Amino acid sequence: MSVHLHWFLPTGGDGRTLVDRHAYTDGGIRRDRITPVSGVRAPDIEYLAQIAKAAEQLGFEAVLTPTGTWCEDAWLTTVALTQVTERLKFLVAFRPGVISPVLAAQMAATYQRISRGRLLLNVVTGGDSTEQKRFGDHLDHDRRYARTDEFLQIVRGAWGGAPFDFKGEHYQVEGGLTALPPDPLPQIFFGGSSAAAGPVAARNVDVYLTWGEPPEEVKQKIDWIRGLAEKEGRTVRFGIRLHTISRDSSKEAWATADRLLDDLDPATVAAAQQALGKSESVGQQRMLALHGGSRDKLEISPNLWAGVGLVRGGAGTALVGSHAEVADRIEEYHSLGIEHFVLSGYPHLEEAYWCGEGVRPELAARGLLDAGPAPLDGVPAANGRPASAPGGAPLLIAGGR
Repeated sequence: MSVHLHWFLPTGGDGRTLVDRHAYTDGGIRRDRITPVSGVRAPDIEYLAQIAKAAEQLGFEAVLTPTGTWCEDAWLTTVALTQVTERLKFLVAFRPGVISPVLAAQMAATYQRISRGRLLLNVVTGGDSTEQKRFGDHLDHDRRYARTDEFLQIVRGAWGGAPFDFKGEHYQVEGGLTALPPDPLPQIFFGGSSAAAGPVAARNVDVYLTWGEPPEEVKQKIDWIRGLAEKEGRTVRFGIRLHTISRDSSKEAWATADRLLDDLDPATVAAAQQALGKSESVGQQRMLALHGGSRDKLEISPNLWAGVGLVRGGAGTALVGSHAEVADRIEEYHSLGIEHFVLSGYPHLEEAYWCGEGVRPELAARGLLDAGPAPLDGVPAANGRPASAPGGAPLLIAGGR
């Protein structure tokens, strides 16, 4: 079982701080309402292409692209980026409740042909009723997962190459199919920590994703999902979503974490915690419980820092340390059964270089990575950042997850 390293594509913007200070008053929905914000990197296609190309050159297998009303559409953005990359795969996040399952199956098939087989799918059921209602979705938490269960059954049925009928509580399909099924079939990634989510993962998905909890808690999740899958006669693989702050020394890495923390004033943290506390997502509540809204004792496990979750939803922890220490933690999670590591950092372009040039060689030396295209040769670090990383560009504070 090899380690699969993936990166993140910040389609809501990017920057050197954890706080969202968007370049657009409405999150970028209307480009004619641009608010001047100093030091921002807008999520335009040119900047996203820089990150995608860097991820590919550095040896990352895929990039996760988020979904929501706060970011660009993942399908459209990534299919454009397939035209400026060659090997990089795109882990496209989408919400099953706002699109027809047969249409999603057709879109995936078309995407595979356009990209020559570089699509992965990340199914996001949704843990925030307020945002779901923006899409016209008014189901409660558990019914959303029941609908996702039906949705994924239909998608796989439509990929079967013959007319497919389905009658459920949420969908009724007659003769659903994709005339040309995708080849290969996209792997389906999925996350969810609630009792309603587990059976959906066990029955339908290829890779179950968890956010970056301490190893003992991650093992409990793996055992839970693995047991459910065995009852379904299936095998599920596992992945984890984490940020990284990896440097040439542990001291440098923790200094970077401290700088990110120093940027957070108490009012900002309090407001973020109040908003995040309203989430229906069990996974989000587990993230919040790791730090309890306090700046104290944020290293909740060796090299696992919960500072990100003070102000950001979704993945709230980062691996912090020297390249060897970060590799140690990845190896520890891998020993539990984690294959896929979906990583990110602020800003995403520079942190891709730190991780790709620092951590990836460590993992390769330990025999944890499959042999693949060689990443860019590293250049000795200078002036506090990799010399090969671009500098001098304006900065954005983004809504990456």
